[in-house]
Amino acid sequence: MEQLLTFAGNNGMLSAIWVALVVMIIVTTIKMKMSPVKQISTQDLTFLMNREEGVALDIRKEKDFKSGHILDSINLSSEKINNNGLTSLEKHKDKPIIVVCYTGMTAAQIGSKLSKEGFSKVSILKGGMSSWTSAGLPVAK
Repeated sequence: MEQLLTFAGNNGMLSAIWVALVVMIIVTTIKMKMSPVKQISTQDLTFLMNREEGVALDIRKEKDFKSGHILDSINLSSEKINNNGLTSLEKHKDKPIIVVCYTGMTAAQIGSKLSKEGFSKVSILKGGMSSWTSAGLPVAK
């Protein structure tokens, strides 16, 4: 313990960066837990689509969507959604909507936007399409 304090005293900048990183990880974790938009697994997505009439919303570009997507998913690019292109989703407002992107990073922003627009059951696929394909699950072309 004494060595740790000595190191921190001699390397103030490194210690400050380390503390900042730990705080950012804690804040991000708390935000994810408190968010109305939850990350779900590929198994949960399958369950929601099969049992609760969930809708997979693929926000990738149309070219990528056509090269392989989750069966029965809807393609609506993130650009269209950001330009208020949610009218085609209005009929699914009370159904579970699972946002799917390449790796699950972009989906969080779109999921938050959908939640703010009044969609009640919004989730994102953890790992995106890459987790779907790496799990060996079927894709439609």
